[in-house]
Amino acid sequence: MPDLATPLIAWYARAARDLPWRRPGFGTWGVLVSEFMLQQTPVNRVVPHLAAWLERWPTPSDLASAGPGEAVRQWANLGYPRRALWLQRAAVEIRDRHDGIVPRDVDALLALSGVGTYTARAVAVFAYGDRHPVVDTNTRRVLARTVEGRSQPGPPSARDLAVMEAVLPVDAGEAAVMNAATMELGATVCLARVPRCGDCPLVDVCAWRLSGCPDTGDTRRRQPAWAGSDRQARGAVLRGLRQAAHAVPIADVAPDWPDAAQRDRAIASLLADGLVEDRGGWLALPS
Repeated sequence: MPDLATPLIAWYARAARDLPWRRPGFGTWGVLVSEFMLQQTPVNRVVPHLAAWLERWPTPSDLASAGPGEAVRQWANLGYPRRALWLQRAAVEIRDRHDGIVPRDVDALLALSGVGTYTARAVAVFAYGDRHPVVDTNTRRVLARTVEGRSQPGPPSARDLAVMEAVLPVDAGEAAVMNAATMELGATVCLARVPRCGDCPLVDVCAWRLSGCPDTGDTRRRQPAWAGSDRQARGAVLRGLRQAAHAVPIADVAPDWPDAAQRDRAIASLLADGLVEDRGGWLALPS
């Protein structure tokens, strides 16, 4: 296994972006909120929403005292709004089960609403400094190329954690930095379509580069187009309800949407997800 840690940590010290959750004293709650928001959402969209969220709800107990509808409203256009519901539920669980303190133990984190394998380990590592492998899409791409010599990673699997574990330093502090550095490299240099190999600190040990950058195929799941999708229809319905001060008659929700059947399907799916409520033929965000 090549030594990835030494060059990565040195590169990260000079190249890391200045992001709020990386600053000293940012706090465990802020880290948890940032990880929820960063799921499938670019950093530049998250930063202003994160600041507004933490200004409004600086602790889990603050958010727990708010209704889920307020969380959905504050989520605005971040996308995948079920994350707002899960985060609000997690805040209630943190208040009621953990005295308002974000837990440190990975299993306790996994028991929170909306927290999966990645988020639990990310909080334990980046908020508490514990030693765990943390693997996101960017990390998987870096490992696929540098360790396995593949142009793109395969579908996510438990093996991803084992590969990251094998290259992590023993020291917890260095391991935390390497976790962050690997993600940063994938986000800014080891890009999916056009990697910037000339700027990569691992170019001399990268298995893919050393083998001539072969195209080994791409089995990544493709995101359907946004325009005209059911997701866009759901977003239009939610946007109308967020902007309304009170419940809205169903017929008046996204009335200009061009496909009435798709609009109704979007409303039905939002009701099923608990993101909206039907109050006798009137729709509102959940109370």
